[in-house]
Amino acid sequence: MKFVGREAELKKLNKIINNDELTFCLIYGRRRVGKSELVKQTVKNRTDKVIYYECKQVAEASNVIGISEILEETYGLPKLGFDNIESVLKYIFELAIKEKVILVLDEYPYLRESVRGMDSILQALVDKYREKAKVSLIILGSYVDVMKSLLAHSNPLYGRVDLTIDLKQMDYYDSSLFYPGYSEEDKVRIYSVFGGIPYFNRLIDDKKSVKENIIDLIASSGARLENEVSMYLNAEISKITNANEVFETLAKGYSKYSDILSQSHVSSGPTLVDVLDKLIRMEVVIKTTPINDENNKKKAGYYISDNLSLFYYRYIFKYLSQMKIMDPDIFYKKYIEKDFEEKYVPHIFESVCRQYLIRRNKMGEMEPVFEKIGKYYYDNPIERTNGEFDVVTEDEKGYVFYEVKFKNKPITDEMIDNEIKQVKETGLNCYKYAFISKSGFKCKKRNELELIELSELYRG
Repeated sequence: MKFVGREAELKKLNKIINNDELTFCLIYGRRRVGKSELVKQTVKNRTDKVIYYECKQVAEASNVIGISEILEETYGLPKLGFDNIESVLKYIFELAIKEKVILVLDEYPYLRESVRGMDSILQALVDKYREKAKVSLIILGSYVDVMKSLLAHSNPLYGRVDLTIDLKQMDYYDSSLFYPGYSEEDKVRIYSVFGGIPYFNRLIDDKKSVKENIIDLIASSGARLENEVSMYLNAEISKITNANEVFETLAKGYSKYSDILSQSHVSSGPTLVDVLDKLIRMEVVIKTTPINDENNKKKAGYYISDNLSLFYYRYIFKYLSQMKIMDPDIFYKKYIEKDFEEKYVPHIFESVCRQYLIRRNKMGEMEPVFEKIGKYYYDNPIERTNGEFDVVTEDEKGYVFYEVKFKNKPITDEMIDNEIKQVKETGLNCYKYAFISKSGFKCKKRNELELIELSELYRG
């Protein structure tokens, strides 16, 4: 399949490995996010010697044999007799004195786990050969906490890394390049399930309907991704029960810390804090605060930021027993279909629209450029209520309010007037109002309004 997206990361990687001096790159990110594919895409057409080794959870001797076999094949060498990792890596660095070598150690934490002092070994090699070896060293890892620790001041590798890439999920736009055959509406729907993980998106068949892909890939017994979320969490978290409790509570729509604690069966506040912190570091949960009250901890909210995890805990984990004994089409119709279309996708559409606005902002298409985007907290003195507006930006002129609708009817003048009236009643002072609509508009144009069609979100 064609490699899509990641233009910025490819540019950075190519720039650093085109250097004939010793360079050191560190790439980390959650499983399935595309770290290995990014590097493979970067090195695939190069004429330099490339030694790409995927580290394994085995003893040091086995990893030494693995690297030696790749060396033998790459250089046409007889069987090598190295007995430790330091000696085989030193041999590679020596080879790089004569010619350019790209050395990739994928899943580096596994090697680090089996070799005592592995970070110090790399540090010594980098320092010794910095001025004489033409080697580009790239290390990758999915254990984000471990990889981030390599950059800490206390780590031997501190100050040696020339490029760090924290590889995130793709946004809605780059993800849509995996399924170009879908309509804009269906691109939103499929993204709401599989998010920006390239591995998941490669499995999508845009010749099938969104429903068929959901059933085939996750919403049926034995589906390809049925156990993907639970396996990922089990690999990262020791006490999975607490994580399940938190995810179930978040999937129901509870976002405030106090509500999560009261609605879940997590044993204590400190335990909940630990679980939430871990999930945030894993990049499956996000903590947000209103852009107009960023330092107020009581107004902070926690949300599942990984779409497949949200879908899984909202529909699959909750009804797993039923899914095992029901026809997939009946299961989908009974437990997914209505809620998915009326509540789930419209909720994810808000995130898609925020991503769209950020894309425009980065491309210099927002005038003026906004400095903040997110939720806006309000107190309504008339109704004696409080709440949040989901998509608001702030720039040098003030606030811009965005109303996002993923519904089957166009936005009318009456709907716009009602929305603006509600916003003004809360005291939010906006100099412009914008509406993003799946089904278009049936209203007159006004100076203070911006009307955005769904097709605009997928304009190249």
